[in-house]
Amino acid sequence: MDYDIRGVRAEEWEPAREIRLAALRDPVASIAFLETYERAVVRPDEFWQQRTADAAEGRLSRQFIAETPDGEWAGTVSVLIERPADEPGFGEAAEYDQTHLVGVFVRPGHRGLGVLDALFREAIDWSWSLTGPPVERVRLYVHEANARAAAAYRRIGFVPTGRTVRLEGDRDSLELEFEIRR
Repeated sequence: MDYDIRGVRAEEWEPAREIRLAALRDPVASIAFLETYERAVVRPDEFWQQRTADAAEGRLSRQFIAETPDGEWAGTVSVLIERPADEPGFGEAAEYDQTHLVGVFVRPGHRGLGVLDALFREAIDWSWSLTGPPVERVRLYVHEANARAAAAYRRIGFVPTGRTVRLEGDRDSLELEFEIRR
């Protein structure tokens, strides 16, 4: 199947909300996302409108989607821009200009068809194209128990950095940092 890989548009807040809620209902959501379905589903429309508008603007983040010819959103990934002068996000503060991939999700019926690869290719290319100081690396975190995701990220070219983060609500679990360098 052909997929259109593109940035989300500001007016697409309803499908952006729907795919996020679908991701949070996925069987591995508890180890793949820091947010819960219960918390997200009660957020007001204004939250989703602003979140989508910000992701469409691309100033601090950018969301990419894989769209089927009939308009279904098959998958998504978001990119957060991290600069050394910024407040630390998840994990350690940025030592240099980098981006951070988050919110990775491909619907079950589209897995194994190249959607993840295409989304990551778009997200990484966008990262390298940012103006200002060049982005030195693209990073992401994966839960230590999410072997399927870790294998996919390795296949795409991400490598473990050895850095880890303990989760606030589950101090016994680790998130493992992976990266691709320019």
